[in-house]
Amino acid sequence: MTVQALAMITVTDRESLGAYREKAAEALAKHGGSVVAADPAPLILEAAVDKPDMAALLSFPNADAAKAWREDPALADIHALRNKGGKSTIVVLPA
Repeated sequence: MTVQALAMITVTDRESLGAYREKAAEALAKHGGSVVAADPAPLILEAAVDKPDMAALLSFPNADAAKAWREDPALADIHALRNKGGKSTIVVLPA
């Protein structure tokens, strides 16, 4: 069953985040994922913690593929770029 993942990032280092964005699509595709929509300045209706500066809606074939993308040791350097670039929260939701 297809799942969506909502990625919310509070930017702390734009250069590192830019380097991540150059590699992100290929890393997602490795596990069947893709970007459905992204917004560098999302409309925030409510934030319990730091307000995210950007948000992306990702799609994966299933929850296992989403977990495999995040836990893939071959992608650790790419995830490290995202984490260096900002504080991120990624939540998987059923489609």
